Amino acid sequence: MAAYIVARVGVAEPPLLKSYLSATPAIVEKYGGRFIARGGTTVTFEGPDETRRIVIIEFASLSDAEAFYYSEEYSEARKLREGVAAAEFIAVDGVR
Repeated sequence: MAAYIVARVGVAEPPLLKSYLSATPAIVEKYGGRFIARGGTTVTFEGPDETRRIVIIEFASLSDAEAFYYSEEYSEARKLREGVAAAEFIAVDGVR
């Protein structure tokens, strides 16, 4: 069953995020993921306005999403985001 990583990212220094944004697609692909949304325009229908960057990545399974997130490659890429952006990441199973 497909699973999704949903990230909400508050970017303090947008120009400094470019190295992280360049590094992640190859890592996502290596672990079988694909971007569904990557920082596009958002519209809040309920609740407080969402001003953070929203990212959704699809994986074949929750274990594939975990393998990506905990991989050595992504651990190194996360360092590129330190001090530049604050992120919240969750993973969720898709529906059957």
